[in-house]
Amino acid sequence: MFDVTRAKHGRPVHHWRRDLVELAALFTAVAVADVVADLVGHGPDGPVLLAISALALIATAGFHTWWSRRHGHAPPTGDTGARPTGAEHGSASTSESESESESAQSSAPADPVAEAAALWRMRTTVRDAPGSLAVLCTALAGQRVDILSLQTHPLAEGTVDEFLLRAPAEVAASEITRAVASAGGSGTWIERADAHDLVDAPTRVLGLATRTALDAAELPLALRQLLGRCTIRSLPANVVAGKGREPESVPVEGALEDTVMRLRAPEGGVITVERPYLPFTPTEFARARALVELDARLGPRIPRSQDVLTLPEGNAITVRRADTGDLDAAREMHERCSARTLGMRYHGPVGDADRYLNHLLSPRFGRTLAVQTASGRIVGLGHLLWDGDETEVALLVEDDWQRRGIGSELLGRLVGMAVEAGCESVYAVTQASNTGMVAAMRALGLPLDYQIEEGTLVVTARLSAAVGAGEITEFGRAEAP
Repeated sequence: MFDVTRAKHGRPVHHWRRDLVELAALFTAVAVADVVADLVGHGPDGPVLLAISALALIATAGFHTWWSRRHGHAPPTGDTGARPTGAEHGSASTSESESESESAQSSAPADPVAEAAALWRMRTTVRDAPGSLAVLCTALAGQRVDILSLQTHPLAEGTVDEFLLRAPAEVAASEITRAVASAGGSGTWIERADAHDLVDAPTRVLGLATRTALDAAELPLALRQLLGRCTIRSLPANVVAGKGREPESVPVEGALEDTVMRLRAPEGGVITVERPYLPFTPTEFARARALVELDARLGPRIPRSQDVLTLPEGNAITVRRADTGDLDAAREMHERCSARTLGMRYHGPVGDADRYLNHLLSPRFGRTLAVQTASGRIVGLGHLLWDGDETEVALLVEDDWQRRGIGSELLGRLVGMAVEAGCESVYAVTQASNTGMVAAMRALGLPLDYQIEEGTLVVTARLSAAVGAGEITEFGRAEAP
């Protein structure tokens, strides 16, 4: 009966004049009904009047129904409680916010027929002003793009918005970036995403922290997954930046310079992270620094599990992770190796071989597998080295233990580690005369690329074929957890 016209302090307010009019109409209707009843009951034309009244009521009801259907579904003209299509940047953007958006907020209504969709990761910078993000979401909705997740990175001027988008397969990246530019976005970067990106940011960061806590060799990989495509290099503390200059140093809290961040390495060196396509934000810098600080607090550590294998000839060997604690045993293995074996592995003077061991065994630069005999002697080493944004594999097997399948076993395990770490390829640097290493690479059954320069052979294996063929299970079966 009552019509709500406005609200005050969250409670509906009614007009008292409207209530009086409705009461008066009610009493008038009762009076008219009494008169009609007297005419029908006592007048000579009562039945005729009753039939006319019934027809009039039916006509009135029909007209009312037609009028309601015609005007009852008109679209709203104001935002009477409607949910906005996107968040607005304002004073609330002084801290990072993360939200899972609904498809109704960022896209046109879904078509009855399901469409093939593509996932995209996109970053763009917008003005830090109310309504700027809403305009951007509206532009994406015009391209039938769903916003699956959103993170905001506030800057001194403007705000960097990071989106995970789902768009129709026929919508190209250029169309999305043009729509974003028309809505005021600048410095836009976009790349294809996959199902792993559907994990929200806090969960992803916690997972990376867990991996780093379990294995010191995971720190470079965790930083790369946290920051996207970037180049990570670890430099010792005594590296000289240039001739006649002081050794390169970095403040304890690190340094952020546009597309380059430098962090104090746990062992006292410098970790440099660089990406050319987009400046790092203070939020990303804080996350990276937190991972490095966690690694420094936990100290050196590697998983201590091991696998015992039996060679075809019956000898039992143990394959395990190695670190700088195995430095003396590795040097003793060098002493038992011939000059030819060391030269093929280190590509330089045999006397310099020991100098590389401390670097190779450090979990800061990669992962090392050691092959140990029943007596505890190390007879083989396999290295998986993080080389910027590439990954190198290297093998060394003592002369008396060569041609027994140890090199192939090590290589298969290292490639399995690389696949699980998300590496796209691995490469091995050797000499063209090293037929054993070439045969081991060919035995992987992966696409190989060969480059030869002055007797040095670089063999690159593309790991995407291993993932697509389901060989990751076979390669990863014996990796130490």
